[in-house]
Amino acid sequence: MRTPKTCLSFFIPVLSAIVLLLSLNGCGFKNKPIPPQQVVPRAITDLRYQLNDKGVTLSWSYPIETVTGRDISEISSFEVYRAVVPADKYCKNCPIPWSRSVNIPGGAVPDEGKKTATYESSLLRPGNMYFFKVRSTAGWWAESADSNIVSFLWNIPAKAPEGLQARAGDKVITLSWRPVTMHRDGSPVTEKVEYQVLRSEGGGTFTPVGKPVSETTFTDTTTKNGRNYLYKVQSLSVYEQAVVGGGESKVISAASVDRTPPAKPVGVHVIRTAAAVKIFWEPVRADDLLGYRIYRRTAGKKKPVRIGTVNAPYVMFTDTKPPQNAERVYYSISSIDNRKPANESARSQEAMVILQ
Repeated sequence: MRTPKTCLSFFIPVLSAIVLLLSLNGCGFKNKPIPPQQVVPRAITDLRYQLNDKGVTLSWSYPIETVTGRDISEISSFEVYRAVVPADKYCKNCPIPWSRSVNIPGGAVPDEGKKTATYESSLLRPGNMYFFKVRSTAGWWAESADSNIVSFLWNIPAKAPEGLQARAGDKVITLSWRPVTMHRDGSPVTEKVEYQVLRSEGGGTFTPVGKPVSETTFTDTTTKNGRNYLYKVQSLSVYEQAVVGGGESKVISAASVDRTPPAKPVGVHVIRTAAAVKIFWEPVRADDLLGYRIYRRTAGKKKPVRIGTVNAPYVMFTDTKPPQNAERVYYSISSIDNRKPANESARSQEAMVILQ
């Protein structure tokens, strides 16, 4: 049988709990609790990595929706998980031994476009396979599912390519460099080495151009004439398990050059007047057309001589001093663009006039 004192000690905590519940019911918490799935972000699906001679850089996009399709305005944080497995003990079907996560602060999600998060890791040991995955959180209990997993082998990186040079052409830039034969620690390279060309336009982020190549030359055919580009080349050590990113060369700049002339003129014909010869031709259609050059050749001569220039859009030239002692004279026209020096087309078919 309980004593009065014992009953009192039991009754007071119960009464306090009832009072607390009643007070909470009237202190402003009137909305229904939000179901957890309505604030849980969708899993990240674009986790990727970039290796260099110092380590790895991970990047991924901020989630913009919950698992139920609701918009997300802010990500509280990201949890980055890493696992390390010695390459000689790696088992494709074995469980991945994930370590404790590293917390990275999140931030606001933009109303439009994408926002990218990054994480760098330089504490990598040669001869190991590395695995990474990421989760995002939008509150204390709103943690997403795992992202896609990225993995790579880490070994001593190869040195950076040296002697990078560029040769500009018409809508192309050709790069060349010396082969890499040593690792960063001075040991000789025995594995296969490939090279990835990286390009920046307008001072922006360097991005890969094409696929890695095994040669020490690369021709970029995706350039636009007159636009300046920055280039660098990264060495890549190719192993059976994966590819290890090596050093990056010094940056050089280059701009492709327009070396394509306008079309050659057609429809050239001449008219003799009392004191001169008038030459006419059809206009050439080209956005960068500057004008035309007029050539004259007398009978018996093989090479014509330039006697004048006409700026577009004019398509007529008057030869006021035709040779007086020549019986036949031949005229031809070429077109030129506005480059300096100008690109000149081939000469047109000759038109003849009889002077005597």
